[in-house]
Amino acid sequence: MAADRPGIWVGHIELEVAEPARSHDFFVQAGMRTIHRDDDLAILELRGGTHLLLFPGSGAPGEVSFDLMVDDLDASHAEMTARGLSVSAITRGEIHDMFMLTDPDGHSITVRNSHVEGVV
Repeated sequence: MAADRPGIWVGHIELEVAEPARSHDFFVQAGMRTIHRDDDLAILELRGGTHLLLFPGSGAPGEVSFDLMVDDLDASHAEMTARGLSVSAITRGEIHDMFMLTDPDGHSITVRNSHVEGVV
């Protein structure tokens, strides 16, 4: 373990969606990498090796239990907008700037600028 970084991280986050394959394609457009994709389960990779597991379920709209972070919030917002993803305007804050990303099931996902200290 490197002395300048924590030795623990999030391995998996989960989300119930109406159609895992459709949601997979959405999250690829948002910037994640495919690990597995079929009709019953999709797995995507985020930076640092965290996996987003998409399970079939109700896909009920609402806020999710996690947020996403990016290095350049303005550039990410512009890229997602250009790809036709549903994003809110950017809100500027004291610690984080942020916008909301809405997936095909109506899940609201907060996207924030990074506050990482040092090498990740």
